[in-house]
Parts: sequence; C-alpha cells; structure tokens
Amino acid sequence: MKKNLLLLAFVGILFAFAPAADVYKVDLSKSKIEWIGAKVTGKHNGEIKLASGVLNAKGNKLDGGNFEMDMTSMTCIDLDASNGNKLLGHLKSDDFFSVEKNPTSKFVITKVQNTGVDKATITGNLTIKGITNAISFPASIKQKDGVLVAVANGVKINRTKFDIKYGSKSFIDGLGDKAIDDEFTLNITLLAKK
Repeated sequence: MKKNLLLLAFVGILFAFAPAADVYKVDLSKSKIEWIGAKVTGKHNGEIKLASGVLNAKGNKLDGGNFEMDMTSMTCIDLDASNGNKLLGHLKSDDFFSVEKNPTSKFVITKVQNTGVDKATITGNLTIKGITNAISFPASIKQKDGVLVAVANGVKINRTKFDIKYGSKSFIDGLGDKAIDDEFTLNITLLAKK
C-alpha cells in the first residue's frame, strides 16, 4: 500500500513539473485555407478566411491546437464575379454548407504523431454544419524564432459525412455529368506566433 502511494506521489510530481506547451496565436492575415471542389465536368477553387486559431507546441513539436473557419468569407477565384457569386450563393445555401445557420466550421487537434523531421500526422475533430467527424492527414511543421508554420496540402474531406449530399452519385441515381465529387480538398497554411 505504501509503495502504491509513493508511486502515485512520484508520478504526480513528474506531471507537476512537466513543461507546459507554448501557445502560438494564428496570424489571420498570413494564414489561409484554400478549397477545391470537383465535379465530372471540372472543378472550382477559392479561399476561406480563418476566424481564430491557436497552435500548441512543446519545443519544436506540435502538441495540439484548434482553428475556426469563417464560412461567410468563402470566395471563388476561378470564375468571373457573376458566375462566382452564383456558385458561392449555392455553396452557402442549405444544399451545401448552410452558412446562415452555421457561419463557422472548426477543427480541434486531438493527436499529433511525429513521423519524421518537421513532419507529423495530425488527427482531430472537424465540425461542419454542427456535425463532427474525426479526420487525419499528414502535415509539415516548422518552428523557428517564435514562429510556427503548419502546412497540410491535399486534405480530403468527405462532405456526405456532414450531411452535404447535393449532387452526390452515392445518394442520387442518374446524375450523369451533373454529379459532384463526394470529397472536396483543403490546402491549409497556418502561421502562428508566440
């Protein structure tokens, strides 16, 4: 019994003196998220601004964090203004992201597995339209002089898991060349400072 109490006390002391993670605040003006949506007849892309974000690191290793996307800021950069606004109106409608009801989406890191120098697999909970699903993706992470940069390109998101089924051939038969891919892609660049 005494050995167990001593062991518990020792473990408690170790955790009490474990170094706290450094908090880096995401620089909203120097960070960006690019979206790419594809369909049978082509693809479109644009950007979504960040509303907030923090990254936590122990030494030069990412340890956690979260960021929030401002869905109202969604832009389309591959179409002219008229067609781009028409597409954005549809993407922001209840057919897709229901932006009026859900103006933000959020990602919260739950696990970081270092896979090499400046590389990691990030796992976390993504919330879109109030629906949360776990996703994992590879990222590069660099830390220098109080600046932490995390980049993840080609992050695939299955929209149907967030109740976005418009134009999905997985749920609607006979769409032909009007089908829209179930997955869309995010390219994420976060620059954060202590």
